Amino acid sequence: MKLYEIIIDAKASDFLNQTVKEGVLIDDANKVIANKCGIQNFFTSDAEFIELKDSLNGHGLASNRNHTEYGDYQTNRLLTDKIVEKLVKEGINPEVMLEPTFGEGNFIIAAIKAFTNLDVIYGVEIYKSYVWQAKFSILSLFIEEPELNKPKIYLHHENVFDFNFRLIAEGIKSDKFLILGNPPWVTSSQLGALDSVNLPAKSNFKNHKGLDAITGKGNFDIAEYITLMMMDNFKSQNGNLVFLIKNSVVKNIIQDQKDRVYPISSIRTYSIDTKKEFNASVESCVFFCELNRPADFTCSEYNFYTDESPKNEFGWYKNKFVANISKYAETEDFDGNSSIVWRQGLKHDCSSVMEINCLEGSLINGNSDILDVENDLVFGLLKSSDLKNNIVSKSRKFTIVTQTKVGEKTSYIEEKYPKTFAYLSKNKSFFDKRKSSIYIGKPDYSIFGIGDYSFKPYKVAISGLYKKSDFTLVLPQNEKPLMLDDTCYFLGFDKLEHAVYTYILLNHRKTQAFLNSITFLDAKRAFTKNNLMRLDLCKIAKNIPFQDIEKEVESISKKHSIQATTDTWYDFQYSLQESPLFAFV
Repeated sequence: MKLYEIIIDAKASDFLNQTVKEGVLIDDANKVIANKCGIQNFFTSDAEFIELKDSLNGHGLASNRNHTEYGDYQTNRLLTDKIVEKLVKEGINPEVMLEPTFGEGNFIIAAIKAFTNLDVIYGVEIYKSYVWQAKFSILSLFIEEPELNKPKIYLHHENVFDFNFRLIAEGIKSDKFLILGNPPWVTSSQLGALDSVNLPAKSNFKNHKGLDAITGKGNFDIAEYITLMMMDNFKSQNGNLVFLIKNSVVKNIIQDQKDRVYPISSIRTYSIDTKKEFNASVESCVFFCELNRPADFTCSEYNFYTDESPKNEFGWYKNKFVANISKYAETEDFDGNSSIVWRQGLKHDCSSVMEINCLEGSLINGNSDILDVENDLVFGLLKSSDLKNNIVSKSRKFTIVTQTKVGEKTSYIEEKYPKTFAYLSKNKSFFDKRKSSIYIGKPDYSIFGIGDYSFKPYKVAISGLYKKSDFTLVLPQNEKPLMLDDTCYFLGFDKLEHAVYTYILLNHRKTQAFLNSITFLDAKRAFTKNNLMRLDLCKIAKNIPFQDIEKEVESISKKHSIQATTDTWYDFQYSLQESPLFAFV
């Protein structure tokens, strides 16, 4: 039979009908079920007892599932079986197991079938329908296979963030302990937008400061929060932690390991085909580590479907966090601190008004309105997808630049550019709907990521979104500097030659090898300011032969009709050492 989205097979249904028949008390029913399948307190209250009785009589169990809210990527039985199989092959055979977000119970089912020494299983799950489904599935398993080892099973219908895991930790006497599961694949901001209760108490749990906390770094992955909860609560318990989580979560844990120093070792991941297993477009893996061990600071990466040697190792190497330790060791001389500050492009959060196309000589916004504005504040705009070419001097989009620096008053626009002001005023409601707190208390039509650097005529830029590490040389359009949006990072220059030299240095094979050794290409934003600031142009210039520079300058000049020579190469090198901030930014 099927109770809404909850499935009970015929044998389990018949068993339950007999167990909860008229006249049977809740305590007696619980004893019979515990004896059958190991679940302790199958009914935790009289209300549950009555609810199941009613549902078996055809009334059904209520279900109001929100897949997003519960990070709903339920692990299929085939995958849970394979993961547990791998654990058995590695000699893991726990006596006590915990699943902090057990969902429909597929990992618990796999564990019961494979682990012969299990004495106790603990599970926590916030979604009541999942709790019922897990209970019915476990019951069905033991009805079909009564000879299986039968641990005591405690399934708690509670919020993982409120549950007292210390009580479990204090009661575990065995040194064969396993934390296993698939915590929710959502972020705190996603759950906050849903007004979800499946969320830890509001906190900046990584202690980000200022603008970082406001603009996104204060947002965190729920799976990461739960993983760290487990490491903290069970740091004195011998055993293993095995979670299905996003690659980005593992990267964050290893990066934070330098400061947090969790007592975990033998850290490794097994990459899985997330599209195949979950029909999800995100890179994920099975994360393994041993608990209560001297801390490790690196992670070995394997492929889940093969038994090959590690395909990569990332983590801390000589006090540096890198994506590929072996490749980094070959190019570490390039690592340092950029003497030129990498900037992010402008941010307006109002694309329908601020991003403009030019069609047959007319400017048209995202609402299909034709613009009649002065030209002075209209600049060409490049997005990540526009940086596919090596050299760009023409934009397909335009934008209105309302400020020359963050926080600048915009009242001047009404007097100097009345047409532009009229256009902005007409669309003020779109600006007022912007949700980011960075606009609170700022002048009307404010933008961010704007400064003197934005108006430099020559730029060297890279997309933060795409996986290619190629840099693009950006030239002026109609004698006006091209702007970039906030998915791009760039360096600005007053001199063409200096921009060309930088473009050549950054695209050199040695620099590219170094950049890729510190870049996690599976991240949502592969190239970040933190990584780019490690590109020490001064060191790079010293490590790349001058003849390589000379050859590339000549090639670029001919191919793109650019007036560039190597006459100022040594001036460029000197400026990197002496006063870069004044010279370039």
